[in-house]
Amino acid sequence: MTDLKGRVAVVTGSTSGIGLAVAQGLAAKGADVVINGFGDAAAIETERAGIEQKYGVKAWYNGADLSVEAGVKSLIKDAVAKAGKIDILVNNAGIQHTAPVESFPTEKWNLILSLMLSAPFYAIQEALPVMRKNGWGRIINIASVHGLVASMQKAAYVSAKHGLIGLTKVVALETAKEPITCNAICPGWVHTPLVQKQIDDIAAKQGISNDEARDKLLSEKQPSGAFTKPEDIAAMIVFLCSEHAQQMRGSSWVQDGGWTAQ
Repeated sequence: MTDLKGRVAVVTGSTSGIGLAVAQGLAAKGADVVINGFGDAAAIETERAGIEQKYGVKAWYNGADLSVEAGVKSLIKDAVAKAGKIDILVNNAGIQHTAPVESFPTEKWNLILSLMLSAPFYAIQEALPVMRKNGWGRIINIASVHGLVASMQKAAYVSAKHGLIGLTKVVALETAKEPITCNAICPGWVHTPLVQKQIDDIAAKQGISNDEARDKLLSEKQPSGAFTKPEDIAAMIVFLCSEHAQQMRGSSWVQDGGWTAQ
């Protein structure tokens, strides 16, 4: 059993979906957590307080805008100021926009790359010296199956996720002789608000039910016909934080229902 008592984790994009499940999973093993993201203030406070009450850990919220460098660095500095250190960094925050390359909006391209590639870079850059000072660290980048393969109309998302896997490998090599690891997780379809929006769009455009749209989305890519659960991703991250995973470095761990096996 992994015991993370005394560890401090920062999880970006953790007010809902995968990130929230990860924060809860780490807290369940005893880690104090810093959650980050946008959303309704009252709902976020309910989640933050709920983590503290349920798991008996400390939980902080920081609403920094990670699409700009200053926001990312302020998140990490604030976490260190409040918690005293950072042991675990999970780069999860993300958004999606779909359009053909020739009509892909420049502002969406820049936003997605900033949030999903530059932000992890800045966060790692700021957190790594803290981990080195304390002699231990785990960096986990939530990439995607789209960090390994591509889909049409997702130029920015696919580019960012491929870049994130490259960044993961570089950081892993630069920390290879230290008690600090860096890995990526590559989920396939996970039933999050982001994916539900895509299901809703399919249903609306094709005039089919939400259930039919869900099955259509899954059947096109994911042979298992089932979503990866956020809790499964959280469990993988908990394992990557264990001593059993200390030689797992620079790898991309796939949880995609067979998507990339095709």
